[in-house]
Amino acid sequence: MKSDRMLSILLLLQTRGRVPATELAERLEVSVRTIFRDVEALSSAGVPVYAERGRNGGIALLPGYRTDVTGLTADEARALFVLVADRAHADLGLGPAIGSALRKVMAALPPPHRDAAALTRRRILVDPVRWRSGPRPVADLGVLQDAVFTDRRLRLRYRHGRDDREASYTVDPYGLVDKAGVWYLVADHRGRPQLFRVDRILTASVADEPVRRREGAELADVWDTLRRRIDDLPTGLDVVVKVRRPSVRRFLGICHADLSAPPPAEAEPDADGAPEWVEFSLRYRTPDAARPLLAFGADVEVTSPKELREELARIAAETAALYSAGRQG
Repeated sequence: MKSDRMLSILLLLQTRGRVPATELAERLEVSVRTIFRDVEALSSAGVPVYAERGRNGGIALLPGYRTDVTGLTADEARALFVLVADRAHADLGLGPAIGSALRKVMAALPPPHRDAAALTRRRILVDPVRWRSGPRPVADLGVLQDAVFTDRRLRLRYRHGRDDREASYTVDPYGLVDKAGVWYLVADHRGRPQLFRVDRILTASVADEPVRRREGAELADVWDTLRRRIDDLPTGLDVVVKVRRPSVRRFLGICHADLSAPPPAEAEPDADGAPEWVEFSLRYRTPDAARPLLAFGADVEVTSPKELREELARIAAETAALYSAGRQG
């Protein structure tokens, strides 16, 4: 364990530069005294590491020192190859790069670990895309990445999901997040954090002005704040619907994001002896969010909860009465 800890210290210093001994101790879950003993051992082994005391002190390597040592354990080697499906890398234009990087890592692994790493890549796959989510618009992340990496503001034309309303924004981006196969831009708008779904961004351009992020705010922290706003909402409304078979494909194309369980086997187009109606489980934040189900007319029936059935029946009756009255503009 000591050798793993010393290697971790070496790689942290190589990546970060000067690091306080207290921070190293906290990250490696040991005492500060242990950190200084490890530093002495590294120095005795010929590593040009030194400690500076004082308020701005810390532990550092001499400038220019680099090491190519991997020092990976078997579990660490396997962990590198349990990667999210290539879709996220392809969206960012990094599809070829991830394959090339993994080949280089494989070549650098100690021989005993290569077979285990290769087997892990063949046996474990993480696919972040929800069941039958249908094809999503391919978002052009190039402009957004440009703004994120050059610290520039972004001008967006954005379509809101519920009412298709379009609006223009000038935002200060923190970064991009892939959440379950959907890309989001995390940014401040007028000093307040906000999420923008990338596939709803109609146009984007990088402004000449430098970004104006809130001091001390980082992508991970802002994302956590925004994520909690959604996760901490009430559990929502569980809904069960029946869909006529000819309308299943259209239903899934529109309501895939609201599914609370994978579609049943009989939803497949070639299911043997498939019934006329297919049942699906949905979850909505509020009863109002379920109103778009009315757009399917008699092809979709809500079977539960009773309260939602009654509410949709009331709305449908009011609509029928409006049109049967023969009113004109």
